[in-house]
This record gives sequence, structure tokens and C-alpha cells, in this order.
Amino acid sequence: ESATAFGCLVSDMWLGEFDYVSPEAFHSIFEKRYPAFSRTTQHDAQEFLICVLDDLHEAFKQVRAQLCQERVSPAVGASTRSLRGTSIITQLFEGQLSYAIRCLTCRALSDRPESFTILSLPIPSTRVCSLQDCLECFFQPDVLTRNNQIHCYWCGGNQDATVKASITKAPQIIIFHLKRFAWQDKHRRKLSTTVCYPFSDLDLSPYISPSCCNNTEYSLCAVVNHAGDLDYGHYTAFCKHSVTKHWYSFDDAQVTKIPDSAVQADTAYLLFY
Repeated sequence: ESATAFGCLVSDMWLGEFDYVSPEAFHSIFEKRYPAFSRTTQHDAQEFLICVLDDLHEAFKQVRAQLCQERVSPAVGASTRSLRGTSIITQLFEGQLSYAIRCLTCRALSDRPESFTILSLPIPSTRVCSLQDCLECFFQPDVLTRNNQIHCYWCGGNQDATVKASITKAPQIIIFHLKRFAWQDKHRRKLSTTVCYPFSDLDLSPYISPSCCNNTEYSLCAVVNHAGDLDYGHYTAFCKHSVTKHWYSFDDAQVTKIPDSAVQADTAYLLFY
């Protein structure tokens, strides 16, 4: 039901018959499945996006699994099972990280893989920084001590360790979530840091595992902005038209063409490359 409503929304957006399109029908169906996302309270765009992607993945995955059952003979059931975990959502948005964990006592190395659809990046400055600074902060090695110690299989006990993440599968579309809502002195507040992000030639090769053979250069295609504070605010979006390459601002019923220079905003919250 939600996949059908989303399909209608995308169709209406691309028909070119309207000055703007309201996602009213899609949201009505979506909030029946996820009552937490009602119209009467404030919500987080990143949390909403995760639920939308998960919901669409489940819908498309079920259709794909049904088609596989109808078309594939029982003799190749193993390959059918492996297909059930994929969908157009995973093909477009899913990447994989590998966490290399090294015991500081015996130096044994282990890898822990983890799938992702959104990378939540820390913001290392309070005034101004670059997206590259955020990526460096996310991928820098960390030391696990005290309550964060690992249980080392080779040592047979809890030990200090280092951990370093790398990308082993780069998604076609990578989504960065800038962690603007942070704890400081026991209080949660919003960081208004200016994060400068490139429009093209974003190179992720410094964070890519040698085993990954995907293309690692990305171009910006959309931005979700949040204006406001911790408990209130307003979301807008900048999106690049995939055919004309022009940028547009989406602010409720106001859809306007904007110059490239306007896309760099202090309010950026989600970046799509």
C-alpha cells in the first residue's frame, strides 16, 4: 500500500502538470503503519527517512521474493533465498562498513561487517568545518578501553583494542546525516556549525577498503535543511533536476529555481551524493 502511494507521488512529481505536489496521500498511509509520525508533533527527518527506506525495502522485497518463487525452480532454492534480502532500495542506498578491531595485548585482528543506508557524521567544530573534516572524524581510529573493552577470543578475556572503520561496499547513492543535535554539558542542543560540502568530485577513496572496486567519486544531488532549534523547526530541500541539472528549492508549496551558489547553506542536515 505504501509502495503504491509512493509510486503515485513520484508519478505526480514527474508529470509536470502541477506547480507543486503534496505528499498527503503517501503520508496518510505511512502514518497508519508508523503512528509515531503523526501530523501533530515535531519529527526528525533522518529518522523519518530511515523508516521510509525500510518500509519501501520491505514492500519491494516481498514482491521480488514472490516473483522468485514463481519463476525459479526448487533446484536453485539457495540462490532464491539470497535474493530475498535485496530490493531496489538496497541496490541504490545500501553500503557496507568493515570495523577492523585489533587487540592491544596479543595484536590479533578481527573484522566486523555492518550494512548502512545513512552515515551519521560528527561535526568536529562549533563554528566552521568541511564535510571532509566530518568524514575524517568518523573514520579516525578509536581506542576501546574500560567499559568498551572487547572480549578477545585469542587472549580469552577482556582487553583494550583499537577499531578503525572502512567502506567495503560504496553505495550508488550515499546519504550523510550531519549530527547537529548533540549533548554538551549534560544538555542537548543544536549545532549551528557551517559545514562546507562540495558539489562534485567528492572522493571517498581515503576511506575505502582495498577490496572495494566501486567508483568512489560522488556529486551532490540533494540537501535537506533544518531551520530552527531543538524542539521546533522547519524542513526544506534543495534538489538537482536529473535532466536539466538545475537546482530547485522545495519549501512547502513554494518550488523555485535557485542558483548553484544558494545550495551551500548553514542549515544543511542531510546530504545526498
